[in-house]
Amino acid sequence: MAMAMAVEEYADVRGLRLAYVDFGGDGVPVLALPGHFGRARMFAPLAAALGPDYRVVALEPRGHGHSERADAYRPDDYRDDAAAFMRALGLGPAAVLGHSMGGVTAFRLAARYPELVRTLVVEEGGAYNRPPEAPHPVLDVRGWPRRAPTLRALRDEVERYVPDAGYFLESAVEYDDGWGFLFDAEDMVASQEALVGDWWDDWLASTCPALLVHGLDGTVLTTAMAREMAARRPGTVLRELPGCGHWAHDDRPDLFAEVVGGFLRTTAQPAPRL
Repeated sequence: MAMAMAVEEYADVRGLRLAYVDFGGDGVPVLALPGHFGRARMFAPLAAALGPDYRVVALEPRGHGHSERADAYRPDDYRDDAAAFMRALGLGPAAVLGHSMGGVTAFRLAARYPELVRTLVVEEGGAYNRPPEAPHPVLDVRGWPRRAPTLRALRDEVERYVPDAGYFLESAVEYDDGWGFLFDAEDMVASQEALVGDWWDDWLASTCPALLVHGLDGTVLTTAMAREMAARRPGTVLRELPGCGHWAHDDRPDLFAEVVGGFLRTTAQPAPRL
């Protein structure tokens, strides 16, 4: 299937102008939430694989991508932004899918606003996000270059800190004085630090069906934590993906789409098409 087109739109949400991508269609709505540093367009391959039975709408959180910066980046802010966004677009009840921080936002949304969430997909979002269970909860990007003369130079600089800069370069743009990122480094560190904590009560509070996707090669969410999350929450299916790390959707996009699509067809089945 051809890849869905990522056409960016904007919504006024709780006093902020937030960017989102509606991949189109009239199928079952799926709200997709990226993790820290992520962009809405990262869900294009999944949207293409799920269409036309599912309408994927991906929100760029405050301070991410082309969404407006904010004074605070608390987990409650992300959760309540998502709820207000869903109500503004009339998306609920929807399947809600989130990666990493977006996954924590997704299951906290289901706990606080169960009327908006019919089924839950969490990719690499942990119920306990502090050492030693979460070995690396904060990636300090304050030492990353503010500007570089070329995109290649920006990649080279970033790869001094991380093995693969591809995910982060989705937020790279050319400014008048060179190449840099859409996100603010201080904002991202503050946001990650705010997410460090114990989210078990929220993970266990919702009752909708849930899929937990874990990359077996990842180092952010441990396999032990993923298995404990699935064991403790009724109605949770755990899928462990070989050959995948924290960004399973990028590592094996076809497998990721197959796993998510199979789960949605059993928990958020689309209406028959005439």
